[in-house]
Amino acid sequence: MTTASPMPDPQDLLPLTPAVFHILLALADGEKHGYAIMQEVDEATDGAVRMGPGTLYGSLDRMLKNALIEEAAQRADPTTDDKRRRYYRLSDFGRKLLSAETARLTQAVRRAKAKRILSPA
Repeated sequence: MTTASPMPDPQDLLPLTPAVFHILLALADGEKHGYAIMQEVDEATDGAVRMGPGTLYGSLDRMLKNALIEEAAQRADPTTDDKRRRYYRLSDFGRKLLSAETARLTQAVRRAKAKRILSPA
């Protein structure tokens, strides 16, 4: 009998790469297919973070293997959607990891403000 290996502590996986962070963030409010993830990242970062298909799909593959995301079983509307499209959603562990990374980045921003690198807004 095999037992599932326990999930690592999210802190042990930080910092995340920009691609992984932005993919997790894009999925935080619901399931999306790959192209929609690319579009949201581009829009949310005003084009500062651009992911080509190789980066996106390579990251998604690794994230699936590491249980950060899951492939959704059903499409929003299978009658109007492309059958080849795969939809992704955050796993519980992926959400915990995103939360840990966001807290880490928030603390870094606080330190930058305290050192007057950023203006206190």
